[in-house]
Amino acid sequence: MHIAFIGLGNMGAPMARNLLKAGHTLTVFDLNAAAVASLCAEGAGSADSARKAVAEADFVITMLPAAAHVRSAYLGQDGVLAGVRPGVPLVDSSTIDPATVRELAAAAEARGNALADAPVSGGTVGAQAGTLTFMVGASDALFAQVRPVLAGMGRNLVHCGGTGTGQVAKICNNLILGISMIGVSEAMALGVKLGIDANVLAGIVNTSTGRCWASDTCNPWPGVIETAPASRGYSGGFGADLMLKDLGLAADAARSVKQPLFLGALAQQVYQAVSHAGDGHLDFSGVIRQYLSAADKEHQQ
Repeated sequence: MHIAFIGLGNMGAPMARNLLKAGHTLTVFDLNAAAVASLCAEGAGSADSARKAVAEADFVITMLPAAAHVRSAYLGQDGVLAGVRPGVPLVDSSTIDPATVRELAAAAEARGNALADAPVSGGTVGAQAGTLTFMVGASDALFAQVRPVLAGMGRNLVHCGGTGTGQVAKICNNLILGISMIGVSEAMALGVKLGIDANVLAGIVNTSTGRCWASDTCNPWPGVIETAPASRGYSGGFGADLMLKDLGLAADAARSVKQPLFLGALAQQVYQAVSHAGDGHLDFSGVIRQYLSAADKEHQQ
């Protein structure tokens, strides 16, 4: 199948790479020329706009940082809807607010296309391994249509309901994730300061009731999980600024239904501090650095 893939960031690039491995023909577009060149070296074609990328495609996937980027990618003069053929299914795997998804789905429908929101969970490790969870908001018919392609990038494909429900699931998931990473960071920093080895502590947590993804897959202490961002200076992964953005989406959604988010509000403050400290570009597990003194950070490295 000829797939247009728009957005080759830390998540998008490995997702696109897995589609190539699955035998699909790919045309990619991203403002980062190096990211495009890397995929082209592996067999993808490229275009200099989203409109041109989708012109001959049978399937379109977008994976972008925020709602403004997604809206521009679809509705802009050189966007997806300006070039895609009627009937081609559209999938947005970005994490954005449900209202924007529904706006874009309506615009797509007016042009003869159906759009599914399919945000993902599993981080860069899952993106590279092709084991992502896709949370899909779509009609039954559209879910059946997009499922075979998504299976080339993910292991768990969950039909959440109608348009926008994929984003609802993702917002709730990341609310838990952001809070739990703070909890693991506090516990790891405390334990090490009290004299227990980080690997021993993590091993206990990961076989006990404190076990969670933030500890057993993306542990914030360097060296505990070899493949985690913490073990490579918190580079790559899911940026703290993106986590802050997602917590903002959760807060906005909660306000719309008058739902209090006590821990969510506190987590926003913590990640805001990470951003103000200049670490917003680092993986969100770098939040642990908020609990360490300068001397601790030096020792940690």
